[in-house]
Amino acid sequence: MILECIPDSRDIETWVKLSETYGLRFEYNEFFRPAVLEDPAAIDGLIRLYKGLGRDTSDDTVHGAFFDITVASSDPLIRNASDYRVKQSIEIAERLGARGVVFHTNYLSDFRSSSYREGWAESNTRYWGDICAAHGSVCIFLENMFDESPELLGKVASNLKDVPNFGVCLDIAHAFLSDVPVADWTETLADHVRHIHINDNDGREDLHLAVGSGSIDWSVLKDERLFRKDPSVLIEVSGKDRLESSLKFLKKSGFLR
Repeated sequence: MILECIPDSRDIETWVKLSETYGLRFEYNEFFRPAVLEDPAAIDGLIRLYKGLGRDTSDDTVHGAFFDITVASSDPLIRNASDYRVKQSIEIAERLGARGVVFHTNYLSDFRSSSYREGWAESNTRYWGDICAAHGSVCIFLENMFDESPELLGKVASNLKDVPNFGVCLDIAHAFLSDVPVADWTETLADHVRHIHINDNDGREDLHLAVGSGSIDWSVLKDERLFRKDPSVLIEVSGKDRLESSLKFLKKSGFLR
C-alpha cells in the first residue's frame, strides 16, 4: 500500500527525512491555494524545490484547486474559470511527474432539486470523462467534500467505471461529518475507491486531528471492501507531531505493520 503525507516546503529537509523513515510518498498541498495559482513564479519555485530533491515522484499526488471550483456550473463564466484551475492543477502534476490529482465534488448539497442533482451527475460525468481522456498519464481522484450522502459521487464513479485513470478519493473524515454512516459510504463507493484521505474530528467540524485522537471509529480500515482497488492512503494532517501520532495509532491498531 502507498502511504502518503503532506510535506511542508518551508521545512522540506524534515519532511524528506520523515518520508524516508516511514516509507511515505507526498501529496502536495500548496498548489490548491489561489495565491500560489495566481503566481507563476511561486509555482515554478515550488516545482523546482520538489523536483530538486531527487526523489521518485511517480507515486506522489497533488491536491488540485478546490476553492469555488464548480465544473458543472450553469454559468459559463464560472464553469470556464473552474476548468482553467482544473487544467492548471493537472499541468502542475504533469510537471512534477506525480501520478494523480485530487479534486472535490463541490456540489451544492443544500440545493434540494432532483433536476439539479441529475444535471450535476451528468455534467460531471461528461467533464471528468473528457479530462481523463485528454490527460491519460495522470489519474483523477474525485473526493467527497461535505456531500450529505455518497449517492452522486457514486453515480459519477459508476458512469466512469471503465475509465482507467478515474477513481474516487474517499475522505473518511468528511464522510463521518455526514448523517450517513461511514460503512454506507464504503459500501456505495468501494468498487471505485483508488485513493483515501484519513484524519480525525469530533463529528461536528473538519478539524484534521491526528488519526485516533477524535471520534471516528477506525475499524472502518479493516473493511476489506475499501481496499479492492489497492488505494493509496494519505494521512491528511499537518505537522510532524500529528503525523507521527497517526502512524503510532495505525500501527498499534494493526492497520500498519
